[in-house]
Amino acid sequence: MADRRTDLMEARHAVPQGQTVTDVAIIGAGPSGAAAAAWLARRGLAVRVIERSRFPRFSIGESLLPQCMVHLEACGLLEAARGGNFQVKNGAAFTWRGRDTTIDFRDKFTPGPGTTWQVERAEFDQRLIEGARHAGAEVEFGSTVDAFVPDAERPRLTITDARGERSTLEARFVLDASGYGRVLARLTGLARPSSLESRCALFTHVEDRIDCSRHDREKILIGIHPDHSDVWYWLIPFREGRASVGVVGNRAALEAVGTSDSERLWHFIHAEPRLAELLAKAEAVRDTGRLEGYSADVKRLHGPGFALLGNAGEFLDPVFSSGVTIALDSALRAAPLVERQLGGEGVAWDTEFEQPLRRGIATFREFVDAWYDGRLPRIIFNERQTPRIRSMISSILAGYAWDTANPFVAASRRRLDSLAEACTVEPDNVVTSAERHP
Repeated sequence: MADRRTDLMEARHAVPQGQTVTDVAIIGAGPSGAAAAAWLARRGLAVRVIERSRFPRFSIGESLLPQCMVHLEACGLLEAARGGNFQVKNGAAFTWRGRDTTIDFRDKFTPGPGTTWQVERAEFDQRLIEGARHAGAEVEFGSTVDAFVPDAERPRLTITDARGERSTLEARFVLDASGYGRVLARLTGLARPSSLESRCALFTHVEDRIDCSRHDREKILIGIHPDHSDVWYWLIPFREGRASVGVVGNRAALEAVGTSDSERLWHFIHAEPRLAELLAKAEAVRDTGRLEGYSADVKRLHGPGFALLGNAGEFLDPVFSSGVTIALDSALRAAPLVERQLGGEGVAWDTEFEQPLRRGIATFREFVDAWYDGRLPRIIFNERQTPRIRSMISSILAGYAWDTANPFVAASRRRLDSLAEACTVEPDNVVTSAERHP
């Protein structure tokens, strides 16, 4: 560690005025940025995090997956997050036309944690970045990255700070964890359209005032509109009687009713019987938000002297809460490679980072596609699968999308197609096609 710090101090004296240097520059202080910063700083590297917002700040994406717990522990941030005393989550509940079913993450095929949290992201993200700072990372809030010069050895960022002053930051490597800002994808021309259909989400936080004994606060509740199967809902319970609620669909469908996003959100909530019952006494505690066109992709996830993490590279869809899981997984794949490269080793970023990361993302994508085309709801609402098959599906929904021992990872599309063909879901009854046509 001492040698690295000494080298860095010598480099600082050699750069022009108005330019600073660091080992690793990280754009964005969200979960992937904090995880990478904590991991690298604990190994003696000088890390500087550049964040546009002031923390704490609101962010959507509050329901975590158990796989996240593995990554939080690996980067040394699990205890920092645990201090938030967040709402425990052990699975997902689903409702459709009066039918209810659950997936319990503790009953899963893949080893590892079976529980996680449902979090208000403002506090969760604050705890993570403070943990990274405690590990030794330098964090600069209120600053934006205006330009980037990729370089295999000395990539450079042009930064405007909160006072409006511009400077240049030279690093030995840059990680983009800017989320929806997708800073380097824009500045390097790597952004490309997602293969997923563009959708819109309307959401808010509420004092939920739920007094139904059948409601399990340890599970996210996902509902499907009774008449429009491509419109779905989330209800994410927090501690102390609060919750995040939202509806997702194509923009035209959501804007066909009401004159404001708040009216539209509550119109759709009242159209789903279970949600309408649970939220009958709810009161919004923040304005209705809108997020649309959020699915994104890039031509590649790395380049000379940089790599893209989490949403800054590819984001799928909020339906299975995979965003933070992918963000943390990407950070914990990239950070050891950065350490190796800065230590003088050769790193094959394509085969050691991009390809394995995208394999897990591809598994999530198959499940997202199967959700919207109706295959996955048919499977989920058919509880007559064997416990083993149910446990394999549970593992994917718990975030273990990289476990190639799971047949639903190794051959997602084929397995989903085969299982969906075997079952049919009706509003009040679930039967297999074999039973319907003996």
